[in-house]
Amino acid sequence: MGSVDQVKLEAGWKEALREEFEKPYMQDLGDFLRSEKTAGKEVYPPGSLIFNALNSTPLERVKVVVIGQDPYHGPGQAHGLCFSVLPEVKTPPSLLNIYKELKRDLNIDIAAHGCLQHWAEQGVLLLNTSLTVERGVAGSHAGKGWQRFTDKVIEVVSQHQPRLVFLLWGAHAQSKEKLIDTSKHLVLKSVHPSPLSAHRGFIGNGHFSRSNKFLVQHGLSPIDWRLPEHAVV
Repeated sequence: MGSVDQVKLEAGWKEALREEFEKPYMQDLGDFLRSEKTAGKEVYPPGSLIFNALNSTPLERVKVVVIGQDPYHGPGQAHGLCFSVLPEVKTPPSLLNIYKELKRDLNIDIAAHGCLQHWAEQGVLLLNTSLTVERGVAGSHAGKGWQRFTDKVIEVVSQHQPRLVFLLWGAHAQSKEKLIDTSKHLVLKSVHPSPLSAHRGFIGNGHFSRSNKFLVQHGLSPIDWRLPEHAVV
């Protein structure tokens, strides 16, 4: 990956993750990504957006953590925030179910686009556990080192912030609970919002109103889950 000082990364995260970037596995990961590109493979998201979740949500401002798995692997979709797509891209099915629960829970109208940048800028860390993927091949970079890196991100934010909400949707996200200090943070769990499972407990989980109730109880401003009519990235 190279030295952390060569990576475009928000200052708080850069300091907290400095040692991680120097570890051999991160060097190996950087070598792997370079070799993939040299071989002519398309990797998503673009290099400048790989760390978009961290750059959009500074460490000091994190209030809510949403854990996803893999970037979208279709052209022009992924931009470094889990569940989110660029504004001109059709809203993916899982995100549509997230919007349906927002409507049920907080009576927020379903957004016309799938870009969640507005959430990220309010303190919602939208973290995939793999930060890159090969075009058309889901999970293709999962075993290359990203999981170790994003586990560290979860540990860092859990230790650093006094009160957080973690939204763990589905088995993959729930496997990260062991990294979280549950004595001070609120952990909310449900099935994944995928069409395969959403109606078995995601729709009806009330996670958005419960998150805001917890934040307000601890003197923090709630998240405005409404998305602007026109997304800006």
